[in-house]
Amino acid sequence: MNFDCRFAAAVAIALVAGMFAPGTVFAQSAASDAATKSDAPMPQKGLATKAIEAAKSAASTASDILTRVPCLPAKGLKETPGALPHVAQRIAAGDPVTIVAFGSSTTVGYGTTSTAYTYPNRLADQLRRAFPTSDITIINRGMGGQDVPDMMKRFDAAVLDANPGLVIWQLGTNLVIKGSESEVAASAAMVEDGIARLQARGVDVVLIDPQYVPAVTAKEDNANSMVKLIGQVAKLKNVSVFPRFEIMRQWHQDEKLPFDKFVIGDGLHMNDWGYACFAQLLGDTIIASVGQVKAGINVPSNVMTFRPM
Repeated sequence: MNFDCRFAAAVAIALVAGMFAPGTVFAQSAASDAATKSDAPMPQKGLATKAIEAAKSAASTASDILTRVPCLPAKGLKETPGALPHVAQRIAAGDPVTIVAFGSSTTVGYGTTSTAYTYPNRLADQLRRAFPTSDITIINRGMGGQDVPDMMKRFDAAVLDANPGLVIWQLGTNLVIKGSESEVAASAAMVEDGIARLQARGVDVVLIDPQYVPAVTAKEDNANSMVKLIGQVAKLKNVSVFPRFEIMRQWHQDEKLPFDKFVIGDGLHMNDWGYACFAQLLGDTIIASVGQVKAGINVPSNVMTFRPM
C-alpha cells in the first residue's frame, strides 16, 4: 500500500473516531488555497482528500439521523414488569460488562449502510457516552436466516462462552415468515431453556420480538402468535421484553411514518434510521436501570420493575 492510501485510511478512521478535531486538515488546506494564485487551475482531489470528505460525510450522517426524523417511544403499552438488575449494578460499580447481542439478520445489521449503524454498535456508543468511565463491551452474535432451533445449536459457543452480564436475544422473525404455527409454539420450550441457563449464571436477559414490517405482517397469525409467545415466556421467566413489534406498529400507524422511512426495499429489514431508533430506545432503558441502582433502589434479581421501551 502506497503512502497516499495509508494516509487516507488513517485520517478517515481518525475522523470517524473523533481523534482529529473537525476541520483540522481542512484548515490547513484552506490556508494553502489562500496562498494559491486565483488563476491557478483547480487541483484534482487526491486520495487523502476524498477519504477525509467521505469520513466527514459518514460522521455527519450518523450524528443527525435521529434529528431528521424524531425517535419516539411507544405510547400506551401495558406496564409489564422488567429490569436489568445485574448488569445495572455492574455498570454502576464500574465493573467490566460484556453484553451479547444474539439473534439473526437484524442483529447482524442487514440493511444498514455501514457496520457503524448496526444496533449493537449504536447501543455501545450510547452506553459509552452515558458511562464514560465504564468498560462496556458489546459482542455481535447475529447470524442471518436463523431462528430459535438454529440459535440453540450455537448457544454455548456464541453466548455462554462470552461470560456476559446481559444477553439481548432477538428472535422470532424467521419462524414467523418461514415456519408453521406449530413450529412457532414449539420454540417456547427452547427459549425457556436458554433463559434458565443464563439466569443460573446471574445473567440479565432482554427478549426482542419480531419487527413490524410488510414481510412479517403478511403472516399475521404467525406474527401475533410469536409476539404473544415471547411475552408469555418473558413473564414466566421474569425477564424483560423490548416490544419491537408494537413500537414499529406505532411508527407506521400512529405516527404515520411510511414503511420506506424505516424499512429497506425488501420489506423485511430496517434501514439506518430504524436501527438507530431501536438502539436509542433500548439504551434509554439500560441507562434508566443503572440510574435506579445508583439512586440506591434495591431490585431483587427475580423482580423486574422496568420494561425496555
